[in-house]
Amino acid sequence: MTDHEQYAPSPASGAQVRKDGDKWTLILVRQLRHSPEKVWEALTDPAQLREWAPFVVDGSLGTVGAVNITWVGRPQPLETRVTRADAPRLLEYGDIRWELEAMGGGTRLTLWHSIDRRFISWGAAGWHICFDVLDRFLADDPIGRIAGADAMKFNGWQRLVGEYAKQFGVETPGWSPQAAQKS
Repeated sequence: MTDHEQYAPSPASGAQVRKDGDKWTLILVRQLRHSPEKVWEALTDPAQLREWAPFVVDGSLGTVGAVNITWVGRPQPLETRVTRADAPRLLEYGDIRWELEAMGGGTRLTLWHSIDRRFISWGAAGWHICFDVLDRFLADDPIGRIAGADAMKFNGWQRLVGEYAKQFGVETPGWSPQAAQKS
């Protein structure tokens, strides 16, 4: 049995949505048992991002400037600008903002991500799984990246989509993951 087969997502929690017309922002909060410095490295270092994030980058996200991001399931990289990189507290690039706050012996990690409202519960489920994988990676118990179509194969992903849809007051998307990748 592989580590992926043994993995089951934790219950949906720590999420909210801010709505401003057609612009929706997903906000996910996770308490990690690791220092802000260690979490910062995982958020900015290309080699570490490959272990848990739903994208790869061609350079560090830890400095202001241009970087190419290739999202899992998308063939073309997107040139993205890192607009803020205040280690180890705040990171902004594209439509993503990360806030890190030292709490106890760990870090309160907050993700702000603007997502098309049609996919908000999918985005929450996907990032939730990424956060689970990140936590395991930082604890030196890696299970490997689970993102995109791989994440959608887990029964727990469907559960999370439903839980987040209910929490956000939106309908569960009624189309296949393949249809979403084509739109």
